[in-house]
Amino acid sequence: MDAIKQIKALFWVGSSRRDIQALPADVQDVFGFALHQAQEGGRHLQAKVLKGFSGSGVLEVVEDHFGDTYRAVYTICLVDAVYVLHCFQKKSRSGIKTSKQDIDLINARLKMAQAHSKGKTT
Repeated sequence: MDAIKQIKALFWVGSSRRDIQALPADVQDVFGFALHQAQEGGRHLQAKVLKGFSGSGVLEVVEDHFGDTYRAVYTICLVDAVYVLHCFQKKSRSGIKTSKQDIDLINARLKMAQAHSKGKTT
């Protein structure tokens, strides 16, 4: 008999749900599958720790689509839930570094997710 998988809840922080819905359908599929795997306790092949967030359970999935690069950032470190922090198209043409504006937004949303997981309203 198969064991019943425990699926973690999925929470969207800020505009992340609206943002992912604005991405190309193929990119949405990749990110959706990655988030589903995270909910099941797994890790998508393209998921990696976001630089500057080691130890905090913040992961990113990067997907290229017709010459554009898209990223989904989420955290798995909070109690029995996956929080989607940010979904965006990378605009910078100078390297792979995530912009300070995006990092600041991810930090702010991570704090919101942490407050939510402790039972506070965000």
